[in-house]
Amino acid sequence: MTDIKRKNIYLYTRYERFWHWLQAALIMILLVTGFEINGTFSLLGFATAVRVHNVTGITWLIAFAFFAFWVFTTGEWKQYIPTTKKMVAVVRYYAYGIFKGETHPVPKRREAKHNPLQRLTYLSLAALLLPLQMLSGLLYWLYNSWAEYGLSGLSLSPLALVHTALAFAILSFFIVHVYMTTTGHSVLAHTKAMITGWEEVSEGEHVEDWEKKAV
Repeated sequence: MTDIKRKNIYLYTRYERFWHWLQAALIMILLVTGFEINGTFSLLGFATAVRVHNVTGITWLIAFAFFAFWVFTTGEWKQYIPTTKKMVAVVRYYAYGIFKGETHPVPKRREAKHNPLQRLTYLSLAALLLPLQMLSGLLYWLYNSWAEYGLSGLSLSPLALVHTALAFAILSFFIVHVYMTTTGHSVLAHTKAMITGWEEVSEGEHVEDWEKKAV
C-alpha cells in the first residue's frame, strides 16, 4: 500500500464536520446520562442526569432537524442512496482484505463519499434508528401530558424498553464507527479528514457511474 500515489481532496464541508462532532458529543452525553438514569452507575446524581439528558435530547432533536434540512436542500441526500453493487467486495475487504494490505474496492471521492456498506448503514441510522430514538425520547419526556395529547393508551414500560434498546444499538454503532475511523491508510487519516475537511485518496482509480452523485 506504500506505493500507492495519493492526492488531497476537500471531502467534508464545514457544516458536515460541525454536525459530525456536535452529534458525537450529544450522543455521548445522552448515553452517559441515560445509563445513569437507568441506575448503571452514579456520576452526576439522578436529578442532574435527568435535566442534562432532557436538555441534550431536545438540542439533538433541533440539530437533527437542521441536518435534515441541509441534506435535502444541498442534494447531499443522493450520497445515501443505497446500492448492492460491490457490497460483497466491500464486506470482504473489511473482513479479510484490509488485513492483507489490499486497497479499498470503492474509491472515496467528493461525488461518492460513502461506499455501499456505509450508505446502507448511514441511511438506516439517519432514517430509522435516530428518528425512532428521538420519538421515543420525546414521548418519554411528555409522559405527564399524554392524556392531553390523546396518548393515554400508551404504556411507559414498553416505551422505556424500546428507548433503552435503541440506546444500546446506537452505542454499538458508536463503537464500530470509532474502530472504522482507524481503517484508513493511516490510523488517524479519517479522523484528520473530519477535522480539516481534506482527505488523502488514491490517484487514478476509476469511479463507476453508479458511484457518481446525480446532478
